[in-house]
Amino acid sequence: MAPQSSPRILILYTGGTIGMVETDGGYVPASGRLQALMEARPAFRAADVPAYEVHEFDPLLDSANMTPDDWLTIAEAIRAQYDAYDGFLVVHGTDTMAFTASALSFMLHPLDKPVLLTGAQIPLQASRTDAQENLLTSLLLLGAFSGRLTGVHLFFCDRLHRGTRVTKVNADSFAAFDSPNFPAVGTAGIHLDVDLDRVATPQRPSRTPAVVEMGAATVSAFRLFPGLDAATLKNVLAPPVQGVVLECFGAGNAPDQDEAFLKALRDATDRGVVIVAVPQPLRGTADLDLYATGKALADAGVVSGYDMTTEAALAKLYYLFEQDHPPEEVRRLVQTNLRGELTPPDEVAPALGRTRRRLAGYR
Repeated sequence: MAPQSSPRILILYTGGTIGMVETDGGYVPASGRLQALMEARPAFRAADVPAYEVHEFDPLLDSANMTPDDWLTIAEAIRAQYDAYDGFLVVHGTDTMAFTASALSFMLHPLDKPVLLTGAQIPLQASRTDAQENLLTSLLLLGAFSGRLTGVHLFFCDRLHRGTRVTKVNADSFAAFDSPNFPAVGTAGIHLDVDLDRVATPQRPSRTPAVVEMGAATVSAFRLFPGLDAATLKNVLAPPVQGVVLECFGAGNAPDQDEAFLKALRDATDRGVVIVAVPQPLRGTADLDLYATGKALADAGVVSGYDMTTEAALAKLYYLFEQDHPPEEVRRLVQTNLRGELTPPDEVAPALGRTRRRLAGYR
């Protein structure tokens, strides 16, 4: 361990591939395994590695089993130890890590300390693994940028991403995560580089963050596809649902010649359901004014989520409904940048204007 004068980091080990062992039933998390493997490796005792302690959750989870209750457990563990540590490293399975990163970004506020999430595609015990690099570099980042790096971020395969901008893009590569609509906050090459201009400044620093419990609202996500039957959409939008993230074609488009489809949307929004359009493509924004097929959504009461990921939009709906806002206020706030989760329309308008002018030339 590093000297006690160095930053102190709390590692919250929730489970995931990084500490798994192989069994007859497949890979499963093993209690005590991750800490024992770290203690056995000299790299984790190097002088530049900050002092750290490992808190292991019970039970350990494959992240496919993660729920909003588990988000709350993580958030409350951070709050309970907030004054005792200078940073927090959440070790997590990769499958739902981006959902947890977005959720913690909304649940914990304000944050004047860093919360990093990381994990691995291959267990730490394997001879060829990405686990040591991800764990070790995460600790080094937390140590090197202590007092300057704040908020929730995800580090994976030499890239540091903002928690509300990241999504899993590859199940078979070490480069499993990307933040398609926002530049990486930092890179780990020969040097550790962090662009602090891309780190959100806490509004009220030096205060233990409040924790907003999420999961009480009924929200969901639904992906449009050709041939969608309106009855299927009606089931998704049926009571008691309060909010839906609608993954739309292209730049926020949907069928505008299917009256039953549009009626299902109108009926739901009339009941107070908040429907947020996000683009299916990884890159780009949902502009409901660009095409007639997008305008039909807006006319039915759907609001744009701009360039939010599905993970961020879902977490944001959970968060906003937890505040007991009426639907109209949720619709307004979902389009407001709260945790760096979206690019405001005025920042993307010039590019969209060029697109509109180009399209007009074909008329």
